[in-house]
Amino acid sequence: MPVSRSIPEPGRGRFRPLLARLVPGLLTAAAAVAAAFLVHGVLPALPAMTLAVVLGVLAANLPGAAGWTEGRARPGLDFAGKHLMRAGIVLLGLKVSVMDVLGLGWLALLLIVAVVAASFGGTYAISRLFRLPPVTSLLVATGFSICGASAIGAMAAVRRIRHADTVLPVALVTLCGTLAIGVLPLVAHPMGLTAAVFGAWTGASVHDVGQVVATAQTAGTAALAIAVVVKLTRVLLLAPVAAMAGAHHRRGARSIGAADGSTAKMPPVVPLFVVGFVAMVALRSTGWLPAAWLEAGATLQDLLLGGALFGLGSAVRIRSLLHTGGQALLAALASWFLIAALGLGAAFLIAG
Repeated sequence: MPVSRSIPEPGRGRFRPLLARLVPGLLTAAAAVAAAFLVHGVLPALPAMTLAVVLGVLAANLPGAAGWTEGRARPGLDFAGKHLMRAGIVLLGLKVSVMDVLGLGWLALLLIVAVVAASFGGTYAISRLFRLPPVTSLLVATGFSICGASAIGAMAAVRRIRHADTVLPVALVTLCGTLAIGVLPLVAHPMGLTAAVFGAWTGASVHDVGQVVATAQTAGTAALAIAVVVKLTRVLLLAPVAAMAGAHHRRGARSIGAADGSTAKMPPVVPLFVVGFVAMVALRSTGWLPAAWLEAGATLQDLLLGGALFGLGSAVRIRSLLHTGGQALLAALASWFLIAALGLGAAFLIAG
């Protein structure tokens, strides 16, 4: 007896509706990323990742566009903010070479680790002092001390924090990173900083990789070279910080399960995408990959993170942010000042 063609193939019946829900938002994110790169090409001082967040915020708050991002596009934009972010973090590892990091010397490495640790602890303490919730304080501390929105996405995944709770920390870290692009070059000359010290300061204190490049290149290639290596050393710390956070969360989940007798599945100590990040760092460090492959990986990573950041930005409602984010903004500015001071002190010791 012939099989009726009306019977769907296994899995296809569920896949098509899901894809139909995601496509509008993903296409919107793709168009926004293209626009961000176009503006970046015309104005290189504006990082494409920062532009992606700004476009997302605009799309969430302009009449007409707001209805689209909140309606049909929302599932795809949420998917981008979560899953494209994780894929981008994996490819971020291709930018980090262990050999370049070790080339800084042990003193510089210890100083960078100390800056990250002090920035993390200090920013968390400041955030709690301004009465931000513990989850928000954790994400802000992670983003400010390590590598901006990428670190926030990683920490949120490790601690199983809701996607909606990452919106405010991403907005704050983007705002302060953008502020650094304008402020640090203005104060460098009055402070009498050399190109090397300015580059090390930028790498040690500015949040996102793109923001570091945009800031450091104003002082020339020497500043840019040391800024990128110092920054990527901070990025490398994403893996151990995520692992420690995962282990802590797992212990807490196990204790809760033992107390109430539940047998819920334990969260992983290190999520798969963090393992992928470490694997990409190892692969880059071998020196086997041709420059063309590394360039292609960097481009794909920028596209993925751009889509993720647009998705996160499109969830920011300025009106509600003004009502609830005043304390958060003050905490972020205080944290930004703290990290800038710590980074400057380390920069003098590294390159002074």
